[in-house]
Amino acid sequence: MDDLGVLGRNVRRLRLERQLSLGELARRSDLAKQTLANLESGGGNPTVQTLLAVARALGVGVTWLVTEWGSPIIVQRGADAAWDDFPTGRRRTLDQTMGSGQVITAVVELEPGVGQVSPGLAPGTLQHALVLSGSVLAGPVGETHTLLAGDFIRFPGDVPHILDAAGCTAVVHVVTTVPQVQQFSPSPVRQQDEV
Repeated sequence: MDDLGVLGRNVRRLRLERQLSLGELARRSDLAKQTLANLESGGGNPTVQTLLAVARALGVGVTWLVTEWGSPIIVQRGADAAWDDFPTGRRRTLDQTMGSGQVITAVVELEPGVGQVSPGLAPGTLQHALVLSGSVLAGPVGETHTLLAGDFIRFPGDVPHILDAAGCTAVVHVVTTVPQVQQFSPSPVRQQDEV
């Protein structure tokens, strides 16, 4: 994702975590609502003053706005899978994540027609899913993908999302990674006065 996309996603995520409307963030930052809407959509050409005003209004440093905290969605189609040969067989690397935290791996059988939206999990959580059989609808609400056996997806699990059978029963290998250290504060960060 480009730098403006990272910036926009971070501003939106921080704003929503603080339960601020776009209008309230505009008021707190003394910026136009349209300027912030453009920023969140990954558009515009923000100045340093704009970034400083947004960061102050959100209670974070500017680096929080320009650092890739979350993760873009990755879809890897089974037909396009790359396999590496080893003396004992082949390996298909689905994804790599760095850092420490909790990793939960499971094989999930999904029944069709359930279609319920899962709430966002802890900040920084990622969902990794490899469809073993059937057809699956997966991804954040509003950004779902239909996947078939052999397809892989990684998507942010810290936003409302869907993992549902699309048609008949489906089997999915799911790995959930939860960072040990929270990536975003649930409330604005307060800076200590220097002594």
